[in-house]
Amino acid sequence: MTALFRRIQPSQKFRITKRQIAKFLRIRESLIIKVETWLYVVFVHRQDRGGQFISYRQLWQWQNAVACQLQKCSTRQQLQQLWNNIKVDHKKHKKQYKDSVISFLETVRRKCQKSIISIT
Repeated sequence: MTALFRRIQPSQKFRITKRQIAKFLRIRESLIIKVETWLYVVFVHRQDRGGQFISYRQLWQWQNAVACQLQKCSTRQQLQQLWNNIKVDHKKHKKQYKDSVISFLETVRRKCQKSIISIT
């Protein structure tokens, strides 16, 4: 578990519905029997395929939670430390990230950096 994952705590904080999972998997909601949120992954019980694991990092809630953490940083040091954690997490779990997520987070980081500089 990375520092970023411990900071976000998706299993405790994300509210994941069958509807969201069906949209993510591009299947009908009726094919989902049950959604279980485990410590490191989401486990989906499906009628058509049995079980399927989904990484929290693949869900839109992850992107939003990380962006929120970036926006909470009040100093350049905090922002840089969090950004380093994001880069480590991305490097370690690259297959679980879409390219668009990192570019989105980079944009959020730049905006936060500008706002911190203008405050000081």
